[in-house]
Amino acid sequence: MSGTVIQEDLTIEGNLKAKDGTVSISGKVVGDIDANVVEILSSGHVKGGVTAVNVTISGALEGSAKCSELTLEEKSELKADVSAKTMSMSSGAKVHGKVAVG
Repeated sequence: MSGTVIQEDLTIEGNLKAKDGTVSISGKVVGDIDANVVEILSSGHVKGGVTAVNVTISGALEGSAKCSELTLEEKSELKADVSAKTMSMSSGAKVHGKVAVG
């Protein structure tokens, strides 16, 4: 499995596709992300749709999330419509939008 890192000083405008890989975001992505695993780190911000098997958010997501497993860390901010099989959320995480789990 390969990994892609979007560093803190980088802004990507466009869609990202990493079929079997992991995308870790410390910077900013404006566009949709399709990957096996997506990690939005504490300084990361995504404005668009995220489709993955596993999504972990420590930073911010505005748009949508479709995944099997969604994990929201303590200071995460989710402004999105969510469709997930399972979701875990730490105290302090913020969620705005429609959430469908199951």
